Amino acid sequence: MVTVPRLVEDVDEILPGVIADRRHLHQHPELAFHEFETSKFVAERLAAMGVEDIRTGINGTGVTGLVKGRSGGKVVLVRADMDALPILEENDVEYRSGTDGVMHACGHDAHTAILLAVTRILMDRRDQFTGAVKVLFQPAEEQFPGGANGMIAEGVLEDPHVDQVFGLHMGNDTPVGKIVVGAGPVMAAADSFSIKIQGKGGHAAYPAENVDSVAIGAHIVVALQTLVSREVDPTKSAVVSTCIFKAGDAFNVIPDVAELGGTVRTFDPDVRDLLEERIGALASGIATAMRGSADVEYRRGYPATVNEAAAVELVKAAAADVVGADNVLEAEPKMGAEDFSYFLEHRPGAFFFVGSKNDEKGLNWGHHHPKFDIDEESLGIGIQTMVSTVLSALAG
Repeated sequence: MVTVPRLVEDVDEILPGVIADRRHLHQHPELAFHEFETSKFVAERLAAMGVEDIRTGINGTGVTGLVKGRSGGKVVLVRADMDALPILEENDVEYRSGTDGVMHACGHDAHTAILLAVTRILMDRRDQFTGAVKVLFQPAEEQFPGGANGMIAEGVLEDPHVDQVFGLHMGNDTPVGKIVVGAGPVMAAADSFSIKIQGKGGHAAYPAENVDSVAIGAHIVVALQTLVSREVDPTKSAVVSTCIFKAGDAFNVIPDVAELGGTVRTFDPDVRDLLEERIGALASGIATAMRGSADVEYRRGYPATVNEAAAVELVKAAAADVVGADNVLEAEPKMGAEDFSYFLEHRPGAFFFVGSKNDEKGLNWGHHHPKFDIDEESLGIGIQTMVSTVLSALAG
């Protein structure tokens, strides 16, 4: 690992400004693909730092910039997501969201502030590394199809060609002062399904004259649970959850149509393929056997987030230098999903988690909760870890 002289002191010096940036962004949240003021804020900050080749409007509101070191070497990309969530904030803090019904409830305000700080520190050290760092501020992580794939389609991994990618996420399930990272799959692929069941409606007092779409739906819901327990290799993880069941409006009418919907989470591509095929076959088979029919739509969402082992070792070494080796935790796969996965499908790299929970301060609400907030001590830890990781990656 590359030792970065005076990094702690430099981070401490700029940390008040980083906190101010994070709080400004928290007060002015914007939803997916509507991060207009956020991207303007980012672009202006990058320009003020002297960052080269600033590009805006990528996939709508995405921004990139280039920090050039000595000529030669490789290019490392660092990504932060910028979008907020449609949640009414319940925190009573001076930096509470100023937009009712919109809130940074997942830490993307912190991610953006951290990457701006990482950019600033790298700009001050351009004579200390060979190669370049592409900083990328992404829209719409929270809303499928996400912002990553569109930015990739518009060429952010080229011109110049990116060799390695890194990203981080605040972790309110992990105490501040700890870093979580691991090789292989760390977050799941997230797919969804919808099933429209066609029966034959009629008077509920005469079920034999009808085809009960509700009964068909109930059998399908129960049967779907057997896919993981009886058809997926028990050494591999998967989740099938039916979360929507809509049918009927009257207590004495068997409805013509029932609708089901849910999510599928997997890590293994073969398991993903299996469940897509079997959900359709099972639903259609049950509906047909019960004299109805089922129209099944399966939609693939973000793929699994899979870290490269060599990149993970760089993060672990950097994190150990920042928080101590005992505070670097091995990541266990999470069933949540993240569209940084698309970058990792195209380039090797790593995605890691920065502990941001503090029980003593009451900063322990989960992601996407209206009381979500972070211990801002995590900002400096994230900055130091990312800067050291990037410089080690460039050192090769």
